[in-house]
Amino acid sequence: MSNLEDIAKSRAQEWLNSNIEDKDKEIIKSYSNKELFEAFYKDLEFGTGGLRGEMGIGTNRVNKYTIGKATQGLANYLKKSFADRDTITVAIAHDSRNNSRFFMDITAAVLSANNINVLIFDELRPTPELSYVVREYNCQCGIVITASHNPKEYNGYKVYWEDGGQIVPPYDKEIIDSVNDVSSIDQIKFNANESIIKMLDNEVDEKYLDAIKSLSLNPDTIKKHSDIGIVYTPIHGTGYKLVPDCLNKLGFTNVMSVDEQNAPDGNFPTVKYPNPEERDALNMAIEKAEKTGADIVMGTDPDSDRVGIAVRDNNNKIVILNGNQTATLLFHYLLNQSKERGKLNNNPYIVKTIVTTDLLAVIANSFSVDVYDVLTGFKYIAEVMNKNQGKAEFIVGGEESFGYLAGDFVRDKDAVISCALIAETAVWAKENGKTLYQLLIDIYCTYGIYSENLLSLTKKGKEGADEIAAMMTSFRENTPDTINNSKVVKVIDHKVAEEKDVTSGQVKSTGLPQSNVLQFILADGSKISVRPSGTEPKIKFYFSVNDKLNNKEDYEQVKAELNNRIESIKSDLGI
Repeated sequence: MSNLEDIAKSRAQEWLNSNIEDKDKEIIKSYSNKELFEAFYKDLEFGTGGLRGEMGIGTNRVNKYTIGKATQGLANYLKKSFADRDTITVAIAHDSRNNSRFFMDITAAVLSANNINVLIFDELRPTPELSYVVREYNCQCGIVITASHNPKEYNGYKVYWEDGGQIVPPYDKEIIDSVNDVSSIDQIKFNANESIIKMLDNEVDEKYLDAIKSLSLNPDTIKKHSDIGIVYTPIHGTGYKLVPDCLNKLGFTNVMSVDEQNAPDGNFPTVKYPNPEERDALNMAIEKAEKTGADIVMGTDPDSDRVGIAVRDNNNKIVILNGNQTATLLFHYLLNQSKERGKLNNNPYIVKTIVTTDLLAVIANSFSVDVYDVLTGFKYIAEVMNKNQGKAEFIVGGEESFGYLAGDFVRDKDAVISCALIAETAVWAKENGKTLYQLLIDIYCTYGIYSENLLSLTKKGKEGADEIAAMMTSFRENTPDTINNSKVVKVIDHKVAEEKDVTSGQVKSTGLPQSNVLQFILADGSKISVRPSGTEPKIKFYFSVNDKLNNKEDYEQVKAELNNRIESIKSDLGI
């Protein structure tokens, strides 16, 4: 018997000897040896963003006890951090996943049992609205019960600090330590103090939607083209109400829903994965758009912080845009129209992640707008916003994984805001005689065409985690001299926060926190990034290539050539 098997059995026995419910003890007793091992061989890690994992009974699963432990550790940390305050307040939201409301109630119970005031919503709400509430109601902390776009078996627990952003250093490590200090289920206070749990209602929705409406740059153009056809799907998630309400509030009158996907449902019965990055997730919305003649399709993930879109191409066929293309349209629109309205005067800046298209930086530079490159994770975008508060003007931030933000009243990616501004971009394009697809090609002609591709390899369980670690080690220890016949000129290893010029041998700091990401920059301008996912059992490969686009008519040909280059890079890397 291996050491890990011994550990798993020992942890399972500890749970059987604790005060967990009898029905949960019976579940443990019913486990096969393999099930017991996977459920108990390690503790579900409370990472820098919180918890995420498969639901079930065990130390390596999301359940009442792991949620309770995380909350007890967080409560202990909050009471220590805000010891000088008479009251501490935490806001909690949840998505449409199975058990999300139950886990929210457990979280509220533990916090209130520790004499911490709690604000909860009357029903499910988008994650970005929780960020808004933390700031608007002067909370010290926020929590969202969600696993974002993960499969239906998953749930999670994201923690936000008083600035409305997800926790960053030093708070993240300190909270992790506090959670790890809770060594026994019996230390968790589960008996709620109902008197200090307060319910939020629709009033906060109206304030949030009014704030989003204030971001509109072209309300008159919306009025002129208010009937632009929009098909929207929440993919059984939290956007089912607020996204249509937001679009209507801005003046869009022809917003159509996908009835089969409109009801919140944690089983996500119409899709394999409730992830707008997956083409299949938008199929039903695209079918409706084809039948109705709609101009644009939008789909948000279960907690409504990310949005995928589809638009009509030059042959009137609906095609899905990737996250970099959507970001390109949104960033260009906001910069262009902000400049036209004289709103780029107060040290304006944008923020993007290191694996997001560099075209955003090229566009921003053309408007003399500063660019911040940050690690993957919207919390780092929020961190830049907080540091620049009162000193510079945030225009827009985004990441290739379909998350975008404008305005300064939220500190996380926001699909409600994004849907509103993408729709506005569409009517602005229409006012100028173009579709979003044609606008994108125009941008490529001006700034260069960038093509990106993401390859994700899923590696589940402990064996998968070991395999991913071995792959990262191999790339670090066996750096290729060339990739696809182009010399590797720069290697950026974010694990040690160093950037090496291969030709000169010069090494300099990235200026970013350490993270397990490796990037290769090639002589022909290509960029390859390798990164284990922090929220899923995956290793991700990001590919970016670029070229000039001299004529619109050459778009399809140049795009095909760039796609072939990416496929050649994959082949050369053996993936």
